[in-house]
Amino acid sequence: MNSGKLTVFYDGACPVCVRDRRWYEKLEEHTEDSVQWLDITGRDDELRQLGIDPYHALRELHVQDAQGQIHREMAAYILLMARVPILKPVAWLIALPVIRPTLAWLYHRWVARRLGKRNET
Repeated sequence: MNSGKLTVFYDGACPVCVRDRRWYEKLEEHTEDSVQWLDITGRDDELRQLGIDPYHALRELHVQDAQGQIHREMAAYILLMARVPILKPVAWLIALPVIRPTLAWLYHRWVARRLGKRNET
């Protein structure tokens, strides 16, 4: 069940993030545009006003719900995936106590590598 529009803060300078957004949008077309995407590039002040540290915004997915609450990391993924019927089982799976911390650890390692490569160029 949808409970208002979500705002997803994503790194528009990250090709994988942009690809993931497009993939999600294809799946989401049946959810009545319940998600707004906001590229965080160059929006540090705006992020801070929302209580989001720009450093962390590059390292963890952040989603704002319709009530203005910010969800981050795996909680953000779960909230986002639960919007799409085909992804609901995945949202349930990654919420499991053993899987959630393992995925968070793997995700942080991947992001650190991605950002390290970006800084090398």
